[in-house]
Amino acid sequence: MTKDPARLKALANKFDFIIDTVSAPHDYSQYLKLLNTDGVMICVGIPPTPMEIAGFSLLNNRRSLAGSSIGGLPETQEMLDYCAKHNITSDVEVIEMAYINEAYERMLKGDVKYRFVIDMATL
Repeated sequence: MTKDPARLKALANKFDFIIDTVSAPHDYSQYLKLLNTDGVMICVGIPPTPMEIAGFSLLNNRRSLAGSSIGGLPETQEMLDYCAKHNITSDVEVIEMAYINEAYERMLKGDVKYRFVIDMATL
């Protein structure tokens, strides 16, 4: 979706809430433009460099940007329950423990489309 400017334009002002889990530098303003009036984007990923945000991407439509740490067990369980209730899922790449070094190398190269999840049964 983010590589298609026409798709991004079509989604402008469509979302009430965006949760940003990306821990790499990226264009925050691009996603803020997708928020509707009073929309909120919350960042839980921490990039290694300071965030750059165009002021008008916040000022237009009274958009907000917030941050949060991941939280403890009660917050995590609340989030999982909410996702289960609303059929919210994520795309992941499940790997065996023996693949961990290759996965790390792929991560360093930016060759990861989804998050890696280690199948602990392969220990």
